[in-house]
Amino acid sequence: MNKNLVRYVLGWVLIVVGAMLMLPIIVAFIYGERDYIYFGLLAAVCLALGLISSRFKPKNTQMYVKEGYISCALTWILMSVIGCLPFYLSGQIPSFTNALFESVSGFTTTGATILGVDRQIEELSHSMLFWRSFSNWAGGMGILVFMLAVISQLSGQSNMYLMKAESPGPVVSKLIPKLRGTAGVLYAIYGAMTLIEFVMLAVGGMPIFDAITLSLSTAGTGGFSIKNAGLMAYEGHYYWQAVVTAFMFLFAVNFSVYYLLITRKFKQAVTSEEIRWYFIMYAVAVAVIGIDLTVNKVYPSALDRWHHSAFQVATFASSTGFASKDFDLWPSLSKATLMLVALVGACAGSTGGGFKVSRIIVLVKGVVRDLRHMLHPNSVFTVKMDGKTVKEETVRSINVYLAIFTFLFAMSVFVLSLDEKMDFTTNFTAVIATINNMGPGLSQVGPTQSFFHYSMLSKYVLIFDMLAGRLELLPMLFLFNRDCWSSKR
Repeated sequence: MNKNLVRYVLGWVLIVVGAMLMLPIIVAFIYGERDYIYFGLLAAVCLALGLISSRFKPKNTQMYVKEGYISCALTWILMSVIGCLPFYLSGQIPSFTNALFESVSGFTTTGATILGVDRQIEELSHSMLFWRSFSNWAGGMGILVFMLAVISQLSGQSNMYLMKAESPGPVVSKLIPKLRGTAGVLYAIYGAMTLIEFVMLAVGGMPIFDAITLSLSTAGTGGFSIKNAGLMAYEGHYYWQAVVTAFMFLFAVNFSVYYLLITRKFKQAVTSEEIRWYFIMYAVAVAVIGIDLTVNKVYPSALDRWHHSAFQVATFASSTGFASKDFDLWPSLSKATLMLVALVGACAGSTGGGFKVSRIIVLVKGVVRDLRHMLHPNSVFTVKMDGKTVKEETVRSINVYLAIFTFLFAMSVFVLSLDEKMDFTTNFTAVIATINNMGPGLSQVGPTQSFFHYSMLSKYVLIFDMLAGRLELLPMLFLFNRDCWSSKR
């Protein structure tokens, strides 16, 4: 492995994170808080170390798979550790493990929190609340994608490996010939949509600080709120919740669709098979839950039933993690539907989590192909998506992903079961919530609960699950492969 190249990439990451730490300093000054000391100190250290580490560019800037995946995994670990230090050093989250859990949850856009029990979310300072929400936004599109948008120090192939390792979904393609331009386009769309949501919330009467932090969390599909009650704190504000519902749904769509719409390639944008099935999944889930709530007379108003059904399906499909109502009190059919939607998740190339709609489509078509081949062994069948044949390499990688996902999921539930104080539903849905970067689960980790009561061992298992889920499993697993650290090709 080219360790000098990995060192160089991490140096640039430190510079980017150091620059990010400047933003909560501004918030601290606006609200007259002393937390600027912690953010300022960390920013200075990050920038100094980053400048030293990135000053000497390695002679060989060619990056291969192992360097790309290792760089990606170490980037997210480093970023999460730095991100937790303001919480820990300020004493607002006095436990390092809890602070790290909160930071990882923020950057991986999971939205699971340890706050709300030992310390209420509202007790955090404005600068810390902003940092939590901004971590959702920064992690949504990815730090390395941002880095590629502002620097061009590596070869094109090296950039591709970095972007592929960090981007959610089975396929990463260039929107325009230069990958740096692709990263720039993605962040331009991302920033514009965030700004539009902020304006719509602010125009609708939401307090400015609430609108800023909520827009950042929604854009990253992270789900961090500045209220202990989450979006339930805005109960009765149908317009605000409707805006959030719409943008959760939109941020879970493959961003290449927006690029195609901007470039007026409307037919190519609307005929995407993944988008079509994403819309169908959303509509069916909303209908099932809406009817279930109506049959069981959960709320007296039909508006409430369908409004909250649409909101919760959007939050689970996008893996955002907001809650407009305590869905843990809903009928079993509604909760089961939400969990199934969470497992499927969003579209590839979006900021959402989950298994991804495109993977499900390829898996189902792969099963159908194999069954047909068993009946007609002399015939040749292929898996097609959007009219194009899916490469066998892609089909195989999705099958490998499913196998690793299942194994990691089972082992995580097993380890969490050592916590005798937690029931099976809690442990099962806690793993679903973290490995799919979704946020809340059911029972003791439901929308009105917290992950605070888990043991230290369980929290580190869930931290690993959050990182693995955000990075599509492989980069985190490569850290434990000796061959990846070898200098041999």
